Amino acid sequence: MIEWRLLPEDVARMRFAFSPLLELAYSLVALRAPDEHTLHLPWVRTTRTLVADLDLSELFAIAPVHGFIADFISPTPVEPQPDIATELEAVRRTEPERVVADLADVPDVPSRVAGRIRADPAAALVRIADALEAYWDAALAEHWPRILRLLEADVLWRSRRLADGGFEALFADLHETVALDGNRLTAADPFNWSGPLGGTGLTLVPHAMGWPRVHKMTGRNDRYKPMIAYPVRGVATLWETTPPPPPDALAALIGRTRATILTALAEPTTTTALARRLGLTAGAISQHLTVLRAAGLVSRTRTTRTVLYRRTTRGDVLTDR
Repeated sequence: MIEWRLLPEDVARMRFAFSPLLELAYSLVALRAPDEHTLHLPWVRTTRTLVADLDLSELFAIAPVHGFIADFISPTPVEPQPDIATELEAVRRTEPERVVADLADVPDVPSRVAGRIRADPAAALVRIADALEAYWDAALAEHWPRILRLLEADVLWRSRRLADGGFEALFADLHETVALDGNRLTAADPFNWSGPLGGTGLTLVPHAMGWPRVHKMTGRNDRYKPMIAYPVRGVATLWETTPPPPPDALAALIGRTRATILTALAEPTTTTALARRLGLTAGAISQHLTVLRAAGLVSRTRTTRTVLYRRTTRGDVLTDR
């Protein structure tokens, strides 16, 4: 069990962030253990062919299927929305001695790989960063916009939970293994640790590729800030090509296309994403959303980069089977 004791300044400094580098690190696990990450099977089937010619031996060694991933390739994000180029540059700037220290926390690293990294950690950083970049381009770059929309929708949802019910509401459904009790925030974990956050705050990072696991950074040393990386809401829709069919009665009432759109909006999404899933033009989707919004069945929220649509409570009632 991990336990953080919160100070008032920790609450004030709590924030959300995204991290393409974390998605990359977690995907290295999902790629090799699809039976434990079954939601990502469609991605695994496609990606294994795309990365077959890459040398991923060092990446697999420092991102094991079970146990700690090397912290320098899965750090707490320092910006709310870093891009992959920024995060890979930070990997390249990692101090060589930190690479060696982080490697000690990773279980069962093959002795040949560990010896090569320890012998020249600076050269290892170059190889690892280059391999991460090549892997990103082959395996995740195409999918990042879709993943990002899901992450943005999650933060929008949780920001509303925070505004409506405070931190108790925020942590009530963050994950079943995470609980807030007064000034004590706990997270189930094989690793036992307890200590104060000490005013540094906590970064909450929704992730898709690490589903269904929760990943923690305790902040027990000065190398990395405290973090909880938790499975994003709506991750089951990530690789869907078509939404579930709408109820027949709803289709008869408002038309099958609008009923299908309304059914697909269980989680916030964009016009472009809906158009892709339904095989319609973005213009047609926009027209239907305008009608649904005028009827009070759909709401619209603008984030930093996109406009997200989701069902209202009235829309939820109509789609309830």
